[in-house]
Amino acid sequence: MSLFFGSIELGLLYAIMAVGIYITFRILNLPDLTVDGSFSLGMAISAVITVAGHPYLGLIVAMIFGAIAGCTTGLLQTKLNIHPILSGILVMTGLYTVNLAIMGGRSNLSVVGSETVFTKIRSSILNANGFGDTFLAIFICILVITILALVFKTKFGLAIRATGDNEEMVRSSSINADFSKCMGLALGNAFVALSGALISQFQMFSDVSSGTGMVVIGLASVIIGETLIGRRSVTIGLISSAVGSIIYRIIIAYALRIDLFPSYALRLISAVIVAIALSVPNVSKALKEHKMRREASNYLD
Repeated sequence: MSLFFGSIELGLLYAIMAVGIYITFRILNLPDLTVDGSFSLGMAISAVITVAGHPYLGLIVAMIFGAIAGCTTGLLQTKLNIHPILSGILVMTGLYTVNLAIMGGRSNLSVVGSETVFTKIRSSILNANGFGDTFLAIFICILVITILALVFKTKFGLAIRATGDNEEMVRSSSINADFSKCMGLALGNAFVALSGALISQFQMFSDVSSGTGMVVIGLASVIIGETLIGRRSVTIGLISSAVGSIIYRIIIAYALRIDLFPSYALRLISAVIVAIALSVPNVSKALKEHKMRREASNYLD
């Protein structure tokens, strides 16, 4: 059971990253590869500020710098007309050096011995049941989804949603599509960086290469959630991304637990899960069409 609850706890922390990817991938309809860099950026900033004795400030600063990274990608796309995928790769590549500089030129930084938001919670009344970390992860996850659900119902949020739905129509109206795109990317990467900051304090270390493959993991979470719950509204989409993240972590944990795969097969397992999740809706649709054709053929015979 400890493996199960541990997977849920980790899935909740990564759910914040999945929600950030949902904003760029589904709402803004943009392939954003900045995520790999902004996740490590959040980890690096959080670790450095936590070691300095300010774990809560580390989360806030990580979000601010994550938003700046996302906004930079948006400016490259909108002002310099660089392809969205290339813009993300450029910022992600640049962030690798930035992350090394933040950690003083080191590739990893330990937080062991420093007080984190989790150690503070563990020392509170919530630890009486041994679920202090889980309660904190659930609280942050619910808070993030609630705030974003409310944001995307405001005029600001509706402009971002409209830009993702039909950019040409938005440009023909009074809405500044470039601004909406930059703000959407900033919002998404801010929460990706927050997830990295929390993971850094949870695992008690930051590594410059920890962000590698986060796009795939985030997409897997979003697609798994959509496959199970569906795509009905932004609020449901945010919730399904979080649910998908938890299920993804449980699948990964049990796949590695049964010793069928070595620990270094994590990336391959992630890619296979994404491929399966992507193919499920198409396979289901093809089976339904085949069934309808067969029933029609039987009726005519």
